[in-house]
Amino acid sequence: MHTADGARPQDALPELVTPQAGPVPRLLGLLSLGIGVAAVAVPDQMARAAGMDHLPQHGRVARAVGARELGHAAALLSGRRPAAWAWTRVLGDAMDLSLLGLALRTGREQRQRRAAMATGVVGAITALDIAAAVYLTRVAARGRMTRVRASITVNRTPTQVYRFWRDLANLPRFMGHLESIRVGGGGRSRWTVRAPGGRSVHWDAEIVEDRPSELLTWRSLPGTAVPNVGRVSFVPVPGNRGTEVRVELAYAPPGGAVGRAVARLFGEEPGQQVRDDLRRFKQVIETGEVVRSEGSPQGTGTRHLMMQHPAQPLAGARVG
Repeated sequence: MHTADGARPQDALPELVTPQAGPVPRLLGLLSLGIGVAAVAVPDQMARAAGMDHLPQHGRVARAVGARELGHAAALLSGRRPAAWAWTRVLGDAMDLSLLGLALRTGREQRQRRAAMATGVVGAITALDIAAAVYLTRVAARGRMTRVRASITVNRTPTQVYRFWRDLANLPRFMGHLESIRVGGGGRSRWTVRAPGGRSVHWDAEIVEDRPSELLTWRSLPGTAVPNVGRVSFVPVPGNRGTEVRVELAYAPPGGAVGRAVARLFGEEPGQQVRDDLRRFKQVIETGEVVRSEGSPQGTGTRHLMMQHPAQPLAGARVG
């Protein structure tokens, strides 16, 4: 058996429809642009409107705020790393609120009223910026795909292996975290899997490439909770010595980086999980059953080691 994990070239698998940032970065960028232009063009008036015109060098402070906002505008309108730049806006808001707090404490009554009004406006902008930054961070996390490759050689012909795999109802028999697949029409199906933490995750998928005895390619439908794409290839081994089954997966796991870390802790790291599934597949396709033993093909993860028993067939794991 041969296994390997790593990234495939960008064109190896069909493109996924992943969440997009939409108009949020542009709206934030335009807001920064408006504030920045005003603060640089008329700094004294901006300082007076904020009740800060009594502070030392208030004009220079206003220009510095304007330059900062123009920098935010350029970065956000470029569309690059919008989540990071949204958080820098939140940091800038905190600095502005600190300046306004100073104006409230040291200004006279009329200036304090202007500073209080400005504080309310900046507070509302801060709440907007935090919400936007959280949203963009989640979008960025969903866009970072986990990629896995693994392979195994089985003593069956490519046609036999393809037919077994093409019947999607067979997959839960050897995929440890797959609860069920409900097959619909037009190559579509609904998948239910067990996720880390005891949750269940559902998504709809479609077969996008089907070459009998050669390969199957599928991907999740737009709007799914777990964007994913995969391919399984059936490569004949020279000398009629069986078939090499090659699996390639790319997906955005729920929980992002934290979810992956917890999964590794409990022996459910995606690469290991796929390798374990392929070991079980080899047993099912060659012998008609999966056997648990001290050297179980279910892997060496903590959860699996706690469930080991003397060798015995798994219920319902026979090839029909």
